[in-house]
Amino acid sequence: MAHIHLRYLLALVLSSGVFELKINSFHTAQRICRRHRDCHIFFRICLKHPEDVISAEPPCTFGTGHTNVIRADHTSISSSAPIRVPFHFKWPGTFSLIIEAWNAESPTEYTDNQNNLVSRLATRRRLAIGEDWSQDVHFGEQSELRYSYHVFCDEYYFGDGCAEYCRPRDDTLGHYTCDEEGNRICLEGWKGNYCSEPICSADCSEKHGYCEAPGGCTCRMGWQGPSCKECVRYPGCLHGTCSQPWQCSCQEGWGGLFCDQDLNYCTNHKPCANGATCTNTGQGSYTCTCRPGYGGTNCELETNECDSNPCKNGGSCNDLENDYSCTCPQGFYGKNCEIIAMTCADGPCFNGGTCVETTTGGYTCRCPPSYTGSNCEKKLDRCSNRPCLNGGECLDLGQSVLCRCQAGFTGANCQVNIDDCASTPCQNAGTCQDGVNDYTCSCTLGYTGKNCSVRSDACGARPCQNGGTCFTHFTGPVCQCPKGFMGPSCEFTLQPSFKPALRQTSQPSSATLTVSCVLAALVLVLAAGIVLLRRRRRGLQGRKQLNDSAVYNDLETVNNLGGSEREAFLGPNGMFKISNGTARLSLSLCPDGRSGYRQNPAESSLVRGERQDFMWRDEADLGSGAGLR
Repeated sequence: MAHIHLRYLLALVLSSGVFELKINSFHTAQRICRRHRDCHIFFRICLKHPEDVISAEPPCTFGTGHTNVIRADHTSISSSAPIRVPFHFKWPGTFSLIIEAWNAESPTEYTDNQNNLVSRLATRRRLAIGEDWSQDVHFGEQSELRYSYHVFCDEYYFGDGCAEYCRPRDDTLGHYTCDEEGNRICLEGWKGNYCSEPICSADCSEKHGYCEAPGGCTCRMGWQGPSCKECVRYPGCLHGTCSQPWQCSCQEGWGGLFCDQDLNYCTNHKPCANGATCTNTGQGSYTCTCRPGYGGTNCELETNECDSNPCKNGGSCNDLENDYSCTCPQGFYGKNCEIIAMTCADGPCFNGGTCVETTTGGYTCRCPPSYTGSNCEKKLDRCSNRPCLNGGECLDLGQSVLCRCQAGFTGANCQVNIDDCASTPCQNAGTCQDGVNDYTCSCTLGYTGKNCSVRSDACGARPCQNGGTCFTHFTGPVCQCPKGFMGPSCEFTLQPSFKPALRQTSQPSSATLTVSCVLAALVLVLAAGIVLLRRRRRGLQGRKQLNDSAVYNDLETVNNLGGSEREAFLGPNGMFKISNGTARLSLSLCPDGRSGYRQNPAESSLVRGERQDFMWRDEADLGSGAGLR
């Protein structure tokens, strides 16, 4: 239906042709021009729809045209070019024709002045499409006009009314040429109304395949093969077929969702060995019934009857097919050498064993500690059960074993790891962690080395930039930045957020008064703080000893933590490191009122200028009288 509508639209809008009329001769009895020498004439035609009474008045519904201005002589008129009237509609076949002869006032000027109209004829004609010219003559009262005309289709238009449009093409919209009647002739390999459908390969399934170019064959989903006639099996289907896509119909002897279970496994694979009988149990499973003397899933293992040690009294077992035999020692016989034929008089006990007669007629051997067996013929190996741990070497001493331990272990079985931290090797409050024949010290701040005996300088790496001064603090290096710099390492430059105000001689502004007030308040606060600090210092100097509960800078909080909390805070993985003995931390002031921090009483406090630093002390130092003074 869409193709029909498109075809009708093309016929209505795009159909095209040309009507041509040629003036062969024109004669008139009246005088055409006043001056015969320069007399010029032109002819005009008007094509209209067919009318019973033809009106010369416009419009010319089918079109209009005229000749060039020519001389009014027979030769010029007969040799004039045809008048062409193109049209863009289906040619109706019947039309009204008006031919007018006009006197031109100049060789280049057309006119509509009715006084210049020489002759006019109107007629109704029927004309079919074709290249042949139709001859006609008109006799007026004083004139004679002979003319010929025809109508033909424009390029790419065909049919009786030039309504069939056909333009050869070979692109995505079509692949065809046109015949004389405007019918589309498809190029090789194409079909359809507009020759836009490719012709697939000869064996390509029309239902399950398609093609985008002539001779191809692309399968639709669920189909495969050169001709797209093979269905695609269910994914994972092993021994199955399909008649429709995504099926898995199992072949004979196979089962399961994917046809992967061998229902006749015994016949197809023959898994049972050594003459065993195979039985299918379904779903790809089987069982093997073994012959005597064989075992295993597939009866691939020969049974060793000697594994159960059937021979008694030191007899040697010989494995046979589905049987065994015992080679008995002297004095024994029977299937399993269970019958004793010897007495103590025969000396049956070896390796210093003591023979004792039994009431039943036999004997028993009491073996020394290093031997066992019916006749004390087997030597005991006390190291066979590996009693020595952690790589210790076992020595069998007969009555007992001796373990020679690897370095770092001790104990009867080398089961104890020697505590290398027992000698407290870590100095300067370092924490010791025991290893295997070794130890590791976690040193406190300011110390390094295997035993934390080497003093380290936190400022040795020069962390302060831009000329900053480095100080050692219990939290690490601290930088005192010069003017114009700030940051943990003095790495940031201070940028003033305001420009200095211009000096004014007039009255101060409100902003100036506000800043002055704020500065005055700050001076008062600082003065009050200085007074309070001096009073507090006098009170501290008056005391002989400060109780441990007066520790500053959160040291009291650290000392008062519980056991697990203090261990988490001061342990090997905490913020601070302590020695193996639990130490309490205290703060002391230097004699001159400044504070400092020490690692032990023998070290001097680190004091510089007016800065107050802190020192850490062990509880032993506090007990000796050192404290906050």
